[in-house]
Amino acid sequence: MGTENYTSVTAFILLGLTEDSTAGAVLFIVFLGVYVVTLLGNISIIMLIRSSPQLHTPMYLFLCYLAFVDIGYSSSVTPVMLMGFLSQETSIPVAGCVVQLGSVVTFGTTESFLLASMAYDRYVAICSPLLYSSLMSSTVCYLLVGASFLGGSMNGWIFSGCFLSLTFCGPNKVNHFFCDYSPLLKLSCAPEFASEIIPAISSGSIIAVTVFIIALSYVYILVSILKMRSTEGRHKAFSTCTSHLTAVTLFFGTITFIYVLPKSSYSTDQNKIISVIYTVVIPMLNPLIYSLRNKEVKDAMKKLLARTHW
Repeated sequence: MGTENYTSVTAFILLGLTEDSTAGAVLFIVFLGVYVVTLLGNISIIMLIRSSPQLHTPMYLFLCYLAFVDIGYSSSVTPVMLMGFLSQETSIPVAGCVVQLGSVVTFGTTESFLLASMAYDRYVAICSPLLYSSLMSSTVCYLLVGASFLGGSMNGWIFSGCFLSLTFCGPNKVNHFFCDYSPLLKLSCAPEFASEIIPAISSGSIIAVTVFIIALSYVYILVSILKMRSTEGRHKAFSTCTSHLTAVTLFFGTITFIYVLPKSSYSTDQNKIISVIYTVVIPMLNPLIYSLRNKEVKDAMKKLLARTHW
């Protein structure tokens, strides 16, 4: 096959979630609302934590950066998806596809590491409360945040590099609403084994490591809670973990479906639906989960509103 064919694809066409114009108009309104709530919710969480001294703790430092990551995660996908609802096909240049793919993977991976860091924070707070101030010092917290973003960036570079190594010489219609790696790989006319296996190993390893850290942390937390004699103490300890556990279950449940289960076990449409959940819906839900189910956040919100009112 001639070399000239390898450079024939200069842009990709995203087919989006639906080809029906009426359904597209309805979905545009729905997901525009979701995106607005995502931005307002996560920005509010960041501003609340920064302006409330009682929330200047490691747990809320991680939550602040999680909110920032959720804004980036949703913004990497939602604007392009909204454009797709207004037209049957959305064209995106190859360079734009690289940027979008790298951004989605970077923010998604960073979120995985941040959730693992938050699980470790809860483990130290409940299992070693006397050592908490030293084990979770500001230096340690910022190192964990920095490592999370570094790990996310490295995984983003891996996916982007593997994508750039692919050659496209034929169809350029991507059956998805954003530049996800799997449907792009299907369009490659000469996919190399390394381009298929390296992203899978990278994503699988990150999911395995972060899930192991979270699971191990909560095993120790559960053992410590069961050893507590006070019912009130058990309830208080468990209540500090419920929001995080809910966020972890939602996030890792969906990405495991996409990146761990065999591709033959689900259809492209199922892939799209699950992708909507972890890239668009979960970033909207996280601030609601951490505000509605967290007494400290609700108390800080009340105090901030009272100060603002007076």
